Amino acid sequence: MASSTASRSPLPRGRRSARPSGDERELAILTTAERLLEDRSLADVSVDDLAKGAGISRPTFYFYFPSKEAVLLTLLDRVVNEADSALQGLAENLAEGGATRWRTALNVFFETFGSHKAVTRASMSARETGHELRELWSNFMQKWITFTALGIDAERSRGAAPQTLPSLELATALNLMNERALFASFTAEQPSVPEARVLDTLVHIWVSSIYGQTR
Repeated sequence: MASSTASRSPLPRGRRSARPSGDERELAILTTAERLLEDRSLADVSVDDLAKGAGISRPTFYFYFPSKEAVLLTLLDRVVNEADSALQGLAENLAEGGATRWRTALNVFFETFGSHKAVTRASMSARETGHELRELWSNFMQKWITFTALGIDAERSRGAAPQTLPSLELATALNLMNERALFASFTAEQPSVPEARVLDTLVHIWVSSIYGQTR
């Protein structure tokens, strides 16, 4: 009987370590960036820092990202999509009304951005000069505002909330407030609401605004 190829092949003397894939290298760059941004501003993080932390050369870094600003843009894109996916999942399964509905939705932003404070802080700081970053944030903010307005309209349609301000304008103000209040709390700005209390505070304002009467 003919011997198989496997039986004729010599046994390897040792396993060579697999080279990291492109996806693994990109993830290593992103992980390094988020770690470094915990203690530094984006301006204080160099491409050399990112390459060294990811275990690659500077030229290899540019194969994956054109700049450190592009790394931050990718990090923010991942965070906002994480929040958006969670929010869309709630929209499909959330049957509760009243305060429970809004607390559950607001907690998505509190948990998601609170888990990525370094990215949140760096992105907000770079937004004024970064066109792509600003556009990304603006697009998702508009999406979340629309989500909120539809939720307000649904509560009004079932008679749970009064017809007061136009739902889109109310939703815009509430989401802009969220953005500023959460950012201030996560970075411990002064003044700011303590992080441990900011979710309760925002829920109170949202519920009071949506279900309260205009005076």
